[in-house]
Amino acid sequence: MADYQSMMPHHEGEQHLLAAAYHVVKALRAAKNLSDDMRKVLADLDGHLSKMTENTESRGGEFAEVEEQLKCAENRILRWGSNQTMIRDTGTEEVSDYIGTIEEIQTLLESLRRLSVEGNGKHQEVLARANRALQMTMLRLKEELIHILVQHKQYFEPEYVSFRSCKDVIYDESFVSIEDESSDEYSRRVNCGRVSGDYIVDLIKPHVLPDIKTIANIMFAANYDQKFCEAYVGVRKDALTEYFVILKLKKFSIEDVLKMNWPTLSSEIKKWNWAMKIIIRVYLASEKYLCNKILGEYGTISSFCFVEIAKASLICLLNFGEAVAMSSVSPEKLFRLLDMYEVLEDLLLDIDGLLYEEAGSYIRIEFHGLLRKLGYVARAAFSELQIAIASNRSLKPFPQGGIHPLTRYVMNYIKTLTSYDKSLNVLLVDEDRDHTNPVVETANDQDKSPVTFCPLACHLRSVTSVLQCNLFDKSKLYTEEGLQHIFLMNNIHYMVKKVKGSDLRLFLGDEWIRMHNGKFQQHATSYERATWSSVLSFIRDCPHSNTFFKETPKERCRRFNLAFEEVYKSQTQWLIPDSQLKEDLQISSSLKVILAYRTFLARNCICDKYIKYSVDDVESLLMDLFEGSPKPLNSWQKR
Repeated sequence: MADYQSMMPHHEGEQHLLAAAYHVVKALRAAKNLSDDMRKVLADLDGHLSKMTENTESRGGEFAEVEEQLKCAENRILRWGSNQTMIRDTGTEEVSDYIGTIEEIQTLLESLRRLSVEGNGKHQEVLARANRALQMTMLRLKEELIHILVQHKQYFEPEYVSFRSCKDVIYDESFVSIEDESSDEYSRRVNCGRVSGDYIVDLIKPHVLPDIKTIANIMFAANYDQKFCEAYVGVRKDALTEYFVILKLKKFSIEDVLKMNWPTLSSEIKKWNWAMKIIIRVYLASEKYLCNKILGEYGTISSFCFVEIAKASLICLLNFGEAVAMSSVSPEKLFRLLDMYEVLEDLLLDIDGLLYEEAGSYIRIEFHGLLRKLGYVARAAFSELQIAIASNRSLKPFPQGGIHPLTRYVMNYIKTLTSYDKSLNVLLVDEDRDHTNPVVETANDQDKSPVTFCPLACHLRSVTSVLQCNLFDKSKLYTEEGLQHIFLMNNIHYMVKKVKGSDLRLFLGDEWIRMHNGKFQQHATSYERATWSSVLSFIRDCPHSNTFFKETPKERCRRFNLAFEEVYKSQTQWLIPDSQLKEDLQISSSLKVILAYRTFLARNCICDKYIKYSVDDVESLLMDLFEGSPKPLNSWQKR
């Protein structure tokens, strides 16, 4: 009541002034010497003064009524303020009363602004009280909003996207051998199509969305939209950060990534690849849907809030990719780089759809820029492969003439590359614009396929050529000419077998296979010539040889036995891993040796006591060759 009484003098003074003015007008109108025009003016003035008196009395009464209503509203607000229970949890009726009180305060504010007179201190004071009351309700609504968002947020199990796991190829200076695997065991890529609306999930329990929208409508109507957005964005940002923990995805700085060793970085890249699709296609797509559901009617505000929610996490993910692109380039990293490249390429439409507005243009541009950088680095890593193969040098021959780890590594490496053919053909196309490869040019048009002329195919043929040159250099480390050919035969046969049994066949073509079949068969023939020509020279009739006339058949047989034994002792240690290739060479050698030995024995009628090994003995011993382990000669006793 004190407040109300304090404004009375001002109101009474205003009424006294109007009464005095009204009395003066009455006195003037009573004068007899006034003209008609003057009388008319005074009559109009008399009417206005009467209305002003009535308005002043009316405004004073309305102001008092508004102030009384405000006091009641303030009491209700204080009562709710002292209660720590969320208003939403107290029941529908209480919520309705609170919303009604807010609407009442807004109505009172409008009345006070209309009634307010400049310089009237009492009006300004009551107006300030009304604004404070509205502010208190808005702060309480903000708390209610945060409570609803936190208590009713939902997460989903990250089981929507499944990445194929590329065969891990580990490159180091020694070219560590990689185990072969069958075509059935070879992991194929999973076609994870772009996420549609079916992948939209509820990040907030649906039954609370009307409450959130109601709070949004009230706060926006009261011009507290910024406070609503701050609260909403803050909670949803925290929820996205929490989801990083669910995905076991750490937020690394660029410096952290650059310091990682390769096994650790490779593991983190695999998690990054998987998480990128989960976060962008499912989580952020659902977040965008939620923003539109709540704030869609407010235009660009929905887009602004979404970008603010997603920005920090997306930049963190992009920074990881930037750091990987900045790290040193080596062939071992190519598959991980291609995985990252393909993930980003696959997500281009998604990210453009999520961030098409101006608010998200910066992140969208960064996303496209990272894709280009990863493509450039992947192309550089591919180029490093040929350099690494060519520079791989050995000081000692590979034991037993078997399949060199370099051959296994390279063939498994390029076999895996074929599953990235679309990306690599895009990345390598500029390098091969003027490149032609005569290896695939054949007279038979049926042998020609568009695949064998694609950029990747040209590069794969180049890689196999570099590998063969390196293998040829390594073969020169063997002192025995025969073992040189066994080594080259083994390795080229392995290359052909890898090509025939995989998608490499589509890229290298049947002409490549025919050519390299001829190469390893040629080395098999060269082996027989290098090994058996000298051995068989002791038992073949050579009329042009002076030695032929000087030595007796008995001596020639003895020398054949010694030479054969030397071959047996050394070549049982040699290795032909492929059983069919080994059997073919054993049979081919046996045919030549047995025929010459049988002919020699029959033609020279050598006494049995001088024959250390029978034809059957020699044939049996030849089957021991190329087993990879030394075998002592049995004591062959004459029957």
